[in-house]
Amino acid sequence: MSPTQIALKSFDELKEALNGEPKIKVADYVNSGWDIHDAVYSKELLISNKANGYRDITAIIDLSSFRRIPWERNVPFFLVSFLDPDTKAPLPVDPRGVLKLTTDQADSMGYQCYSGVETQLNNDYFHDLFDESLKFDVQIEGHHTETGPGVLETALAYTSALRMADNAILFKYIAKSVGMKHGIIPSFMAKPWGGLPGCSGHVHVSLRNKKGRNIFAVTDEELKSGRPNATNEDTKFISQEAEWFLAGILDGIADVMPAVVPTINGYKRLVGGEAFWAPNAVTYGYDSRAASIRIISPPSCPPAGTRMEVRIPGADMNPYFALSAIFRLGLRGINKKLALPGPPITHFSPEDRSNGKIKMLPTSLESATARMMRPDSIAREPEVFGNDFVDHYGGTREHEVKLWNEAVTNWEVERYLELA
Repeated sequence: MSPTQIALKSFDELKEALNGEPKIKVADYVNSGWDIHDAVYSKELLISNKANGYRDITAIIDLSSFRRIPWERNVPFFLVSFLDPDTKAPLPVDPRGVLKLTTDQADSMGYQCYSGVETQLNNDYFHDLFDESLKFDVQIEGHHTETGPGVLETALAYTSALRMADNAILFKYIAKSVGMKHGIIPSFMAKPWGGLPGCSGHVHVSLRNKKGRNIFAVTDEELKSGRPNATNEDTKFISQEAEWFLAGILDGIADVMPAVVPTINGYKRLVGGEAFWAPNAVTYGYDSRAASIRIISPPSCPPAGTRMEVRIPGADMNPYFALSAIFRLGLRGINKKLALPGPPITHFSPEDRSNGKIKMLPTSLESATARMMRPDSIAREPEVFGNDFVDHYGGTREHEVKLWNEAVTNWEVERYLELA
C-alpha cells in the first residue's frame, strides 16, 4: 500500500458499519510518485516528487463502498479517494476521483453515465470465481470461454459508471485473490501470446436523464422507420445526442489513447487489428465488431438497451481512466454538436487503411503518449483531462516507454545472440 493519511468522513458511521471490528482493508490503487514495481518515475512529476519529499497524500474512505471480503473471513473492505494533503482538493490524477468528476460533469448537463465492462482472463476456477464475486457484491452478467487458449470472458452487470469502474477493478482483485487459493495466477495482459487474439476490455456506455430514460434511444415514433435527420443508415436508430456523443469519441479518441490503452503490451494487441478482433482505426458501425465503436441499437436490441461499445481497450486498462476518457469525449461531442467525421466502416475497403481514407490509431505507447502530450491535444482541453492530468499521467507513460526501450527481451537474445 502506498503511504497515505487516512481521513474519515464520519468516524461514527464507520464504527457502526464495522461493529467494533479492529481490522479493515482499504483498497489503494494510486501511486503518484512511483510505478507498478515501486521504482521512482524517471522524471519529476506533479503529485509526489523529490522536491516535496515524496510526501504522503490523504485518502478519504468512501463509506458507501463498504463490503466484506468473503475469502478473508469477512474482513470489512472500503474504497478510498485521494486528496492533496495541503489544499484538500481532489488529486487530478486519482483514477476514482477523475471518474467522479466525469460523472459530476455529466450530471451538470442533466445526464447520468451508465456502463458495462467485459474483462478476460486465463483460469480454470470458474465456479468459485463466480460465487465469490457475488458474495463480494460484484454482479456478473455472464461468464464463458472465449477465443484463445485458457481465455475466459466475464461481462459485468450494467450499472452507473463509477460503480462499474469499481466493479471492474475489484473483479481483478477477486480473480487474483481466489486464484491464489487454486494455485493459479490469472493474467489480465492485453496480449499474452503472439499469433493469437489478445484479451479485451470492451466498454459499453450510455447516458440517462434524471428520470432514468436512455438518452441514446430513439422515440417511439422514430422507432417505426428511423430518425429522419440521421447522418446515415447506421445511426438512424440512435438519438441525435447519441450521434453527437459518438462523434465526440471519434474526434478525440486518438488523443487520449494512453488513458484507454495504458501499457506497452496493450498496443501489441492492437497491431494485429481486425484479424485478432482488436480494431485499430477510428471507425464506427452498426452492430459491427470490426469497428472501433460498435453501435448497439434497434433492431438488434430494444430502445432502452441502446448503447455504444468501445472495443479499443484491452483487459489491462484502468477502468476509471478509460471510462472518464470515453464519457468526457462524448459529452464534449454533445456540447459542441460535433458531426460524424465520415461514413461507417462498411463504406471503406481494406486498402483505405493504407491510402489514408481511414484514420489509424497510435500503434505504440510511445507514439500515443507523444500525441496526447502535444500542446494542441484534445486531451489537454479543460472539459477532457486538462494540463495537470496530461503532464503527470503522460510523464508516467514516458517512464514506461523509457524502461521498455532500455530492456533486452528474450526475442532479441534468441534472434541476435549468435547471428548478429
